[in-house]
Amino acid sequence: MTMITVLIHDETVRMDADRVASLCTQLGEGAAEDVICRAMEELAVRLRKIETAFHDDDYNTMRKCARSMIAIADQIGLTTLARVAADVAHSVDAMNPVAIASTYTRLIRVSDQSLTAVWDVQDLSG
Repeated sequence: MTMITVLIHDETVRMDADRVASLCTQLGEGAAEDVICRAMEELAVRLRKIETAFHDDDYNTMRKCARSMIAIADQIGLTTLARVAADVAHSVDAMNPVAIASTYTRLIRVSDQSLTAVWDVQDLSG
């Protein structure tokens, strides 16, 4: 008899609240909200590009988009997302197909959770 184990992927995404507070202090609340919204849009665009690149085996585009996601995510305090995007870039640099697939899948998961977390924080702030 074959046993099948189902793995449940559940991890907590981390937001750097100090980074968000710093943006609010530097730019004002309205401008900080605009920066965060634009950053989220850019992250979503890059994520779509990474998805397409992954399915097309376009590793140069994956690397480029992952690296830009690091900077954008870091700017708005999405530390987990920045770290996972860095993992994707490193996997592509190593040309390790198993690691690329694994980190890509994790990036998709963490991106969804991170973008939801940002919206939840904005909803709480009013």
